[in-house]
Amino acid sequence: MKLVLATNNQGKVREFARILEPLGIEVMTQKEAGVHLSPEENGKTFAENARIKALAVYRATGLPTVADDSGLCVDALDGEPGVYSARYYGEETPYEEKNRRLIEAVNASGKARTARFVAHITCVLSEEQILDCEGVCEGQIGHAPAGDGGFGYDPIFYVGGKSFAQLDGQEKDAISHRGKALQKLYEQLDALTKNQ
Repeated sequence: MKLVLATNNQGKVREFARILEPLGIEVMTQKEAGVHLSPEENGKTFAENARIKALAVYRATGLPTVADDSGLCVDALDGEPGVYSARYYGEETPYEEKNRRLIEAVNASGKARTARFVAHITCVLSEEQILDCEGVCEGQIGHAPAGDGGFGYDPIFYVGGKSFAQLDGQEKDAISHRGKALQKLYEQLDALTKNQ
C-alpha cells in the first residue's frame, strides 16, 4: 500500500517511513507525488489541522493520504505552545532559540515542568473513509537541551531521564506520541485489509 505523507518536514518523513515501511506501507512525500501545497492550518485542535492537511493533499493527488498535526503542551504555560508549536516565537526562529526561550519561560513560571507531546493522525482513504488516531507521550521540560537526534523540541522534552533527542529511532518510536498514533493507524489499516 502507498500513502502520500502530507508534510514537508523531513524529520516527520523519517519517523513515518521508519514505522510504516516494515509493515508493508510505502510512504511517499507530497513533493514526490507532485503536490506543492501548504494548506492554512487554522484549526483549533490537532485533529482539525491534521484533517485540513490530509484532505487538501488527498484532493490534489487522488491518492490515500496521511497527515499529522502534533505539538508540545506545557502545563506551566497553560498548554502552550500546543497547536502553535511550529509557529511559537515565530516560524523563522530556529528551534535552538525556541527551546532556550521555552526553558526560560518554564523556569520563570516557578510551576511544575510537566508536559506532553500530542500527535493526531488523519488518514484519508476516500472522501467517505477517513481514519483518525491520536497518541500522547507524557514527560517534562528539561533544565537544558540534550542530544543531537530528533528535531524541533526533542532536545528539551525528557522521558525517564533522557531527552527525545538522546534516543535512537527505535527507542523513540516505542514511546513517542507519533509512534503510538502510527501504531493505532497501522492496526486500523490492518483490520480494514483483513475485512476486504
